[in-house]
Amino acid sequence: MEFISPEILHYCESHTNPESELLQQLNRDTYAKILNPRMLSGHLQGRFLAMMSQMIQPKNILEIGTYTGYSALCLCEGLAEDGKLITIDINDELETFSSSFFKRSKYEKNIQALVGDALQIIPTLDLEFELVFIDADKPSYSKYFDLVIDKMRSGGIIIADNVLWSGHILKPESEQDFDTKCLHQFNEKVKNDPRVTVTMLPVRDGVSLIRKF
Repeated sequence: MEFISPEILHYCESHTNPESELLQQLNRDTYAKILNPRMLSGHLQGRFLAMMSQMIQPKNILEIGTYTGYSALCLCEGLAEDGKLITIDINDELETFSSSFFKRSKYEKNIQALVGDALQIIPTLDLEFELVFIDADKPSYSKYFDLVIDKMRSGGIIIADNVLWSGHILKPESEQDFDTKCLHQFNEKVKNDPRVTVTMLPVRDGVSLIRKF
């Protein structure tokens, strides 16, 4: 995920608004206690997610992939006053960890955390979303997109994370593993879908901003 030098990253972070104390603690505890802490959105991407949410001011947000809850708390910063964020994760072992931070935040009443298979849960959600963040299992990205696109209002934004997959996306197809191939198929699918417009950014591990017409 190192697309820029550590010096440039440090400069960007030092000229970006800092994390809240709660997010700093969540960041530290994730690295100290949880496997694969590199999955955490972190300071720079977290501020990016918060700003996108603040610009949209969504009433309803859907997050696919909770992990330890960092990105959910960032996305909540732009919620309408009576807004709702639904976050889904299949890993029940992290539920206690993430919910402990949700309860310590001012967004506790706005967050609905669900544990289970998002492919089964999303069709049951009777809401229209203005913002969706996809950051879960890579082979299902195309399926998630198909499930959420009709649940979004015109002008709604989908943010898809890890679309560059540590640069593996640039390998010849014969050298790509299954996850990489699935991400490439997703990237091609979105680019060619007439219902949306997309801009891919080399932020952290690659982020695609997908806007529904």
